[in-house]
Amino acid sequence: MSRPSSTCSIDDPITIRSPDPAPDVAALQALQRRRKRVLRLGVLILLMVVAGSQSLAHPESQLHDMIEAVGLCAIGLCIFGRGWCSLYIGGRKTAELVTTGPYSSCRNPLYVFSMIGAFGAGVQTGSVVIGLVFTVACWWVFRGVVLREEAVLAERFGAAFTTYRNTVPRFRPTWFRWHAPETLQCKPALFLTTTRDALWFLAAIPVFEGIKVMQEQGWLMPLIQLP
Repeated sequence: MSRPSSTCSIDDPITIRSPDPAPDVAALQALQRRRKRVLRLGVLILLMVVAGSQSLAHPESQLHDMIEAVGLCAIGLCIFGRGWCSLYIGGRKTAELVTTGPYSSCRNPLYVFSMIGAFGAGVQTGSVVIGLVFTVACWWVFRGVVLREEAVLAERFGAAFTTYRNTVPRFRPTWFRWHAPETLQCKPALFLTTTRDALWFLAAIPVFEGIKVMQEQGWLMPLIQLP
């Protein structure tokens, strides 16, 4: 096990542990609770957008089916990706600075996969524009949370996090930086929890199909058509 250090190289596959034996998890937990509240509010607003809009592609057209299929693939990638990331960071986020695996290419891969899932959920409406709106909204929520998380991590890990932040992009993956340990200690319960949480993106399929039915029956009146 490595000794805590005030400096680090981003190419070093060693995980940096917090020098504080009792990490202050309350700050990060409060941020996560705030993120969930904002996401719930955002979902309600986006549902109103979906209810008031309609895809230009006819629901029975091949183009509409292709857009939905792409979205389903995006949701599948999100579920797989979030589970994969949890293998590296599950249970370590508040005690260690994880810089290996997906975290060697991007500082927030869990959020990146969530944005992919948001796009996949949005295009279940048959509209690429709605998918992009979902993605941007998800990015906006996560960006605010990430800025606060970074402040906590900078205070906890000092120069080690500064080096990491200055070398690895916040959201844009840089695969040429990839490095990972030969062995990995995982927590199956956290892996299952993270994967289960990502399954909620699949709820967009029946919900948006229901909105389409209500629009066809005249119970909801779309105000705008989007590509």
